Amino acid sequence: MVSVPRLVIAAPASNTGKTTVATGLMAAFAGRGLTVSPHKVGPDYIDPGYHALATGRPGRNLDAYMCGPELIAPLFAHGAAGAGLAVVEGVMGLYDGASGQGELASTAQVSKLLRAPVVLVVDASSQSRSVAALVHGFASWDPEVRIGGVILNKVASDRHEALLREALDETGLPVLGALRRAPQVVTPSRHLGLVPVAERQADAVDAVRAMAERVAAGCNLDALLALARTAPTLPGAAWAPEPRAAGDARPVVAVAGGAAFTFAYAEHAELLTAAGADVVVFDPLRDEKLPAGTAGLVIGGGFPEVYAPELSANEPLRRAVTELARSGAPVAAECAGLLYLARELDGRPMCGVLDASARMSQRLTLGYRQAVAVSDSVLAVAGTRLRGHEFHRTVLEPGAGAAPAWGLHQPERRVEGFVQQGVHASYLHTHWAAEPGVARRFVERCRT
Repeated sequence: MVSVPRLVIAAPASNTGKTTVATGLMAAFAGRGLTVSPHKVGPDYIDPGYHALATGRPGRNLDAYMCGPELIAPLFAHGAAGAGLAVVEGVMGLYDGASGQGELASTAQVSKLLRAPVVLVVDASSQSRSVAALVHGFASWDPEVRIGGVILNKVASDRHEALLREALDETGLPVLGALRRAPQVVTPSRHLGLVPVAERQADAVDAVRAMAERVAAGCNLDALLALARTAPTLPGAAWAPEPRAAGDARPVVAVAGGAAFTFAYAEHAELLTAAGADVVVFDPLRDEKLPAGTAGLVIGGGFPEVYAPELSANEPLRRAVTELARSGAPVAAECAGLLYLARELDGRPMCGVLDASARMSQRLTLGYRQAVAVSDSVLAVAGTRLRGHEFHRTVLEPGAGAAPAWGLHQPERRVEGFVQQGVHASYLHTHWAAEPGVARRFVERCRT
């Protein structure tokens, strides 16, 4: 049973201020001494970095498409253990989910699975009384979604706020906050969204502090906490990675980190550790060697295209990665890792493990995917079915090797990725909590 007070921060659409409000609330409540558990609906890797900075706890994703609806409450309970409050930032608009899949993976669905009250963040610019119609529509669309209040964002003036509050009185929903326009806390973006925390460092700390100050000044934190405490107890047990019996040798699994490789789900390292590995993080921008005793390598997503000159210049590490891969050791590479293993990226030499060339593109490849393993690999046996997510503005030529990694079944049928010796490299991001056997298989291959 899980009885953590909780709120879901949602909005009618993207770009209304969800991240500012959610992150600001997390930091403001943490500043009051509460232990705050941060969560993000969907596959986003970047927002959880700001959440972690705000709370001092790992930012965790709740993705009902990749992990299945049945895992949302257990994963939430795992992440929120020991917390006095959980804040869940939504994705896109409240009712937007996986394309053509109804409510699947929407913020609304996750709020129902968590039995959590929703706070609707409304961009109030350029409207007054119409805000009531907007809020009424969202509150009445699905009676199972409990909208507990509204936070008005981008309010122009005291007079504007008064008009908005007067209109919303007719809906019966309380206004729990009103935030003025504040460009000083806007976080910079680029081709895949916000610039990650790891790349901004001190600026990110300042931005989160400003968000907390703005939210604390403009929101009724006591009322928000009282609303969070109305969430009922969640039945069921928390998710936990199955531990391997003690006694076997613990292989070292090196995990790429640093500014170039910031995309990772916290559960992956936990699964690897439970499977019997010693996980050691290294930075390919700075470290010229793999961690001592490396038996396997995981290179997740990130922005190698931004750091291509620095990654290319680190020749000693590129050689070490190539030697490890050629030895047959297990190597799992997702998206950014795939590009790093390629022969070149935007004309700059990379590791050359894969005979493929990568370049930036104007086209954004984005969306959920149904996948089946085409070839036996260090991650899965052929025929294993997983759900994943693609998110990149690069093109790899060729897109698949002689032994492809995955066959994708939406939006079109195609194969992609590479399986060769111990290497599994692909554009597809997956969440290993949905198939814990992935981590166990990988660690076992490292051990043998």
